[in-house]
Amino acid sequence: MPIRARDRLRRLALALPVAVLAAGLGATLAATPAAAHGSVTDPPTRNYGCWERWGDNHLDPAMAQQDPMCYQAWQANPNTMWNWNGLFREGVGGRHEAVIPNGQLCSGGRTQNALYGSLDTPGAWVMKSVPTNFTLTLTDSAKHGADYLRVYVSKAGFDPTREALGWDDLDLVKETGRYGTTGLYQTDVNLAGRSGRAVLFTVWQASHLDQPYYLCSDINIGGTANPNPTTPAPQPTTPAPQPTTPAPTTPAPQPTTPAPTTPAPQPTTPTGACSATVSVTSSWNNGYQADVRVTAGSAGVNGWRVTVNGATITQSWNVSASGNVLSNVAWNGRLAASASTSFGFLGSGSSSGLTATCAAA
Repeated sequence: MPIRARDRLRRLALALPVAVLAAGLGATLAATPAAAHGSVTDPPTRNYGCWERWGDNHLDPAMAQQDPMCYQAWQANPNTMWNWNGLFREGVGGRHEAVIPNGQLCSGGRTQNALYGSLDTPGAWVMKSVPTNFTLTLTDSAKHGADYLRVYVSKAGFDPTREALGWDDLDLVKETGRYGTTGLYQTDVNLAGRSGRAVLFTVWQASHLDQPYYLCSDINIGGTANPNPTTPAPQPTTPAPQPTTPAPTTPAPQPTTPAPTTPAPQPTTPTGACSATVSVTSSWNNGYQADVRVTAGSAGVNGWRVTVNGATITQSWNVSASGNVLSNVAWNGRLAASASTSFGFLGSGSSSGLTATCAAA
């Protein structure tokens, strides 16, 4: 995705209400007249992920095959994605379970005239692979603050590809305290004992008003399930090779990278050392999806740049891309010592032999 176009879309989504005029069709797609707000950006919510992957190319018919759940969301209402940071209700008074009906959690109870209704649709939404312990990141561009984040995960056995999410499908795993108006709220999430496909459901109670946000992120706990079953026919034939893909892809580069590359440079570049690892989370005919984790060295880093060797990158999210060189965006460039962040990309061709290197930017 071209960097200039992505930056333009990001500024529109974060700073202005969006109005898209379809002059030739005589149709108007208008966003709610409100300032920018926020959402969970890692692991990405359903509509934030769709915006990241397809915002600059949302008319591409290939989306119907490559990313069918995003396709149905774009077809239902593009403003679901343009307003990825505005999925809230007002005046709930903390009565989340009473106000938001079962089956409508991902749309905030069909809030704002069902603007986000397509997010309730069951199906094979693209998942973000996460370890059993990871950091959730909520980006609040309006700096509303938070009374709390309440984080749930869908129960073992719940299948979001067949059923819309309900309160009885969830286990509460964490409730945080208050956050100041810093604009970036993070919390550690522990899903020990769980694996495979799940929905992470976050309630963000903003502090400036009685304004809770309801945010669904599709995750792949432990990387044991295929996070992108977008082509149902080939996928059953993929599971056999897929377990062999992560093994040669991840362990092969990693054992060679940590010893000679990571420890050696980090002590010698204390002002900005970082390391990166790449893992393939899904693959299909002539394409794949990968995650990259960036970890700061002992001195922390303020801006980073990752080169993914062997990758032909077609789309990316949570990062700015130029060829196979990917740089941090505004909200994830500063990392404290040993802190990590992650981003994802889609690649064409073979995923074999990918390696990632990181440098301060």
